[in-house]
Amino acid sequence: MKPKNITSQLIKNIAIPHVETDFRSHAFALFILVLFLAAGIGTQLYLYPGIDILHIVYVAAGVLVASAIIIVLPQWSMVIKFIAGGWLIMFAWLDMSFIPLFSVISAGLLIFPCFQLAQHWEKAVILRFGRFKRLKGPGLFFILPLIEKVAQFVDTRIRSTDFSAETTLTKDTVPVHVDAIAFWMIWDAKKAILEVENFMDAVILSAQTALRDAIGKHDLATLLSERDRLGKEIQQILEQKTNPWGITILSIEIRDIIIPKELEDAMSRVAQAERERQSRVILGTAEVEISKKFEQAAQKYKDNPTALHLRAMNMIYEGLRKNGSIILLPSDAVGTMSLGSVLGTAAFDKTQKLEKKPQQDGKPEASGQKGEE
Repeated sequence: MKPKNITSQLIKNIAIPHVETDFRSHAFALFILVLFLAAGIGTQLYLYPGIDILHIVYVAAGVLVASAIIIVLPQWSMVIKFIAGGWLIMFAWLDMSFIPLFSVISAGLLIFPCFQLAQHWEKAVILRFGRFKRLKGPGLFFILPLIEKVAQFVDTRIRSTDFSAETTLTKDTVPVHVDAIAFWMIWDAKKAILEVENFMDAVILSAQTALRDAIGKHDLATLLSERDRLGKEIQQILEQKTNPWGITILSIEIRDIIIPKELEDAMSRVAQAERERQSRVILGTAEVEISKKFEQAAQKYKDNPTALHLRAMNMIYEGLRKNGSIILLPSDAVGTMSLGSVLGTAAFDKTQKLEKKPQQDGKPEASGQKGEE
């Protein structure tokens, strides 16, 4: 059904007309109707043995079709229409001998909706002449025909409903998309039906409003780091609103917070720079602590040659264990063998040869003769 005016176009949750039901059909109620149909056929055949069986078959088929329509449109008005239509058909095309059959069938059509069945997790809100009468269920219960109706079967189990706030600005003007989920349940079926028109839509719309309000009160960093606190804040706001409706909010959980891609890249770079800074600070702190430990060790080894000797032996052992070979050089070997002067002289001669080689490449013979003279 399309809205016909501007106001209905602006209101997104405008009430859509729907068919109201007075009861709910189930297998046991249909079984009761079949029993009444069988009793009517038996009574008709007992009172009028010579009646045409084909007419009885037509009547039984009409009853089954009527029951199927009542299942789709479970209203007392439909029941009355089918009962009245059946009697009119009898008076128009049949004779008065079918009165026993139509009487029993009419009683069955009137009584079978009175047997109602509520599941273990359901509560049935019953109205009598439009006013609240009682709550029934779970299990099988009976309502009075025509004067009572089941307004609604209410599911009292814990429900989970997801909702979101799209393109909502935080306190520091960052557009975010937040997805959340609400766990709630109905603890008073009477209030849920009588106090609010559609409790499902009311809970979802209230949750979206509370989520947008909470996002606007916090900056992005708080939203990202304190999701639990944000969920509890939304839960308290919803609890104050839904409690008079007989509904309690068990918890609100923030599933996802989506930010713009550009801002996400910038935050990633900031996080990487911060981690790099922390790693350098930790490395510098470790160097300072290591240098202090070396200084303390040096003071210990200075006054204890035995400990220094044991440390040297341990270093040799570690080197052999890891590398498989090691070159040992006594501490006074450099001074005894004058390795410093020997290595220095060898290095000086090598340098002189490298300097003379380019000159010999330019004038090899002339330079050689001049050198001999």
